[in-house]
Amino acid sequence: MNQAPPEDWTRHLPALLRPYAEKGPVGALLLGMASGFPIAMIAATLTTRLAESGIEKKTVTAFALALLMYNLKLLWAPVIDRVRLPLLAALIGHRRAWLLVTALGVVLAVAWLGLADPVTQLPTVVAAAIAVGFAGASFDIVIDAYRIENLSPEQLGTGSGMTQYGWRIGNALAASTVLVLAGRAGWSVAYVAATLFVLPALAAALLLGEPERPAVSGAAKRGWAAVQDAVVAPLADFLTRQGAALTLVFVLLHKIGDTVANLSLRLLFADLGFSKDEIAGYDVGIGFVALLVGIFVGGLLYKVIGLKWSVLISLVLMGISNLGFALLAIAGHSNLGMALAIGFENFSSGFGGVAVGAYFAALCDHRFTATQFALVSAAASVVGRLFSASTAGGLIETLGYVDFYFVTTLLAVPGIAIFAYMMRAGLVEDALPPAKPVSPA
Repeated sequence: MNQAPPEDWTRHLPALLRPYAEKGPVGALLLGMASGFPIAMIAATLTTRLAESGIEKKTVTAFALALLMYNLKLLWAPVIDRVRLPLLAALIGHRRAWLLVTALGVVLAVAWLGLADPVTQLPTVVAAAIAVGFAGASFDIVIDAYRIENLSPEQLGTGSGMTQYGWRIGNALAASTVLVLAGRAGWSVAYVAATLFVLPALAAALLLGEPERPAVSGAAKRGWAAVQDAVVAPLADFLTRQGAALTLVFVLLHKIGDTVANLSLRLLFADLGFSKDEIAGYDVGIGFVALLVGIFVGGLLYKVIGLKWSVLISLVLMGISNLGFALLAIAGHSNLGMALAIGFENFSSGFGGVAVGAYFAALCDHRFTATQFALVSAAASVVGRLFSASTAGGLIETLGYVDFYFVTTLLAVPGIAIFAYMMRAGLVEDALPPAKPVSPA
């Protein structure tokens, strides 16, 4: 006797919320939570631990090398993309095998970092922190590819938003959990306990299963042919698409103004006389809520108006948000001005993260997802960071804050203009990979 299929409980939800309850976006939320955990262990959390141990400031800042691993992940992304792990890949699939192995790597690295004593084993702590950075970056490579391949094209906007929600939640919960436990049971216990934050990724693996990927024909490649297949082929695939060169220029330039402005905000707030409590209240309180609203609205509008218009609107919003800080610099120490500037900037950031994140995911051919997404995501911020490191401080001193933020607004214009041209010329669609037949990995 045939059993009736289980009732779809999501039909009882309001129509606006149903996309967020689908399996793919829920999996993206879980993956985002796990992704936000490792970096929390080597960012503010480790800085606090080292400071408590009496480590001098110049030594503490040297631990930024661990975070550099996230900027270098393109170097080994092709290995994760193309190399099948013996036995394990055949048992649970290529992506899930790497997800399990990198999750284990994160657990071991974080536990190692927690068990090493900064006072008596500082070189070991340095090595362990770099290991966490490498393991966390590798975990991110797998997570990005896995979530993209499990989302249908119409779910990319919602999935991008859920990933951002998950990352923020996982990062904040991991950092706060470690700080709370460290005060009661010590740093070693806190770090070891925090390794449980990899579990959401494993839950996502059970929920989503192994994604379907384009079928690979021919015999397995060896030697230089394998290198070409893993490294050259993903780049060649992207760069030979119609409009690829202009798309890459857009990726490199679209976020310069936003990146430069955001890296200077703490200087502005301090010079305007805002206290640490005021900054925390606006940034964590108003800013965080506005970010969540922006992510939600971005996901909904993506479904209604589509990828192209969502990206264009987000670029305009991110550009305008810089004007808010120019106006705040004119107003001076204004609570209302601070609330409006922080709120609008975070709303724009959340909206833009959904739209632009979905666009970057759509650019990836599922034969090379890990490598191509690592390339695009790294290229998206590198110009802005280099510009900030070399020029931003001098511009502030020369121009003052008001003109500086006007300049960052102008820096957003090329990205808007390029994307608008790409829309009109049909290059947005042309640069996307063609649909290909798939088979289980």
